[in-house]
Amino acid sequence: MAARGLAEGAALESFLHPRLATLTPPTGMADREAAARRLATAVRKAELVVVFGDYDCDGMTATAILTDGLRRLGGRVETSLASRFDGGYGLSSAALARISARSPGLVVTCDCGSSDHAAIAELRRAGVDVVVIDHHLVPTEPLPAVAFLNPHQPGCGFPFKWLASCGLVLSLLGQIRTELGRPLELRDYLDLVAIGTIADVAPLEGDNRILVRAGLERLRQPERPGLQALLELAGFDGQYPLAASDIAFRVAPRLNAPGRLGPPDLALELLLCPSLTDARVLAERLDQASTQRKAEQQRIEERARAQAQALGVAGRAALVLGDADWNHGIVGIVAGRLAEEFKVPTMVVGFEGDIGRGSVRGPAGFPLYDAVGACSAHLQRFGGHQAAAGVTVLRHCFADLRQAFERASAERMATFVPPLPPSPLSLAPGDALVDVLGDLWLLEPCGASNPLPALEVRGQVVEARSVRGGHLKLALELPAGGRLHAFGPNLGSEVPEVRAELCVTGELRADRHRGGDAVELLIRSLRTA
Repeated sequence: MAARGLAEGAALESFLHPRLATLTPPTGMADREAAARRLATAVRKAELVVVFGDYDCDGMTATAILTDGLRRLGGRVETSLASRFDGGYGLSSAALARISARSPGLVVTCDCGSSDHAAIAELRRAGVDVVVIDHHLVPTEPLPAVAFLNPHQPGCGFPFKWLASCGLVLSLLGQIRTELGRPLELRDYLDLVAIGTIADVAPLEGDNRILVRAGLERLRQPERPGLQALLELAGFDGQYPLAASDIAFRVAPRLNAPGRLGPPDLALELLLCPSLTDARVLAERLDQASTQRKAEQQRIEERARAQAQALGVAGRAALVLGDADWNHGIVGIVAGRLAEEFKVPTMVVGFEGDIGRGSVRGPAGFPLYDAVGACSAHLQRFGGHQAAAGVTVLRHCFADLRQAFERASAERMATFVPPLPPSPLSLAPGDALVDVLGDLWLLEPCGASNPLPALEVRGQVVEARSVRGGHLKLALELPAGGRLHAFGPNLGSEVPEVRAELCVTGELRADRHRGGDAVELLIRSLRTA
């Protein structure tokens, strides 16, 4: 904490023990009151409101929060989600057709809409008002919506710019509650805010840290039937506090799985399910979709890696990969894996006929959106932010896009300075691992803008083996006594000899397989001591 400038005093106290009472006041958030007034009017007049959300976790949790909140306040609400396989991101023509078939009086977009000027104008011409709630980058052209909540828009005086869409919806619900003068407990939605914010890789600082920390505490003993069923299935029993990484790697992927293979509606149905019995059935279906997604991901990843190696990775400033049978709902995960492996911006595209849709990921801190934007002449469509972007490209433009993206990435790589990882910490001889883990939980939520400190541990190998999936399992005898178990993802080829002295760096976490107060180290690197 001293290294982070938080050694003592009020700053340290507020970081370790964040309180909802210290959230940034919403005054100054552009269009918050206008949006609340329009939604309150819709509730009073019993207008049909269609809440339209993106197909990812932030969009679905935002949709679930607003839908449930408006219904509790007496509103008539139906939902619709974007689909990667039927129109794609945002208010596509296919999405407009699905929405218009409901004959709504008001449409609210969640986690999309900032760039959908033509679609919003079409709804307005049909007599349908539109409220946009989004946190993506904002074009310069004014949006023809009756209200536009996005802290990135010019003139928005809300100082914390990094709320995910689910956080914006929570704030809006508070104002709607005030407009209607009806009771609504906003804390009930902190579980969904935590999931959406973590999954969207929003910075876990400021208001996001406060909201997510409170949401993680609620998720330890979840009251929402859908999340209770999902957490049961993922192996969480409430024995340990949840970390942000638990959501990022074991909860969010399950919610995202249906939308990567087809319509995402199953996940939203789970989040809104009022019955635990029904929720358990839905959670099982989500888990099956997750298993199917993993198998498809492995297939695409192997082929994409082979294509990268055939192109020659060495010396390339970026990778642009694509093929006809790559599911474009999964290429984002593959792009992220390869970007991490090869340390360069990576674009992976799945083609259907002449149309390719893909995702772009890059090294931490690289200005990805700027590099993609520099290639716009070769793209049909693109969007996103500096950490992740999506593209649509015609097949005959693919070769030119590869050259352009490599050139744009090379120009930015020339001045790009990757953020240095913080120096690892060492265990004192008397440190009990379970106590250290409890102390580290005070730093949660850890992730974007708040990395979990790495620990450096020295010890003698007493067990080492490669396990299914190419992973490494280790057991180390520590110099002060005691044994530390460790797990190394994708490190199965680096099995050290028993009795070897190793220096292992990684992150301490609860060992849910062994249970009790067992802990393990998630290995990031290892070397001979």
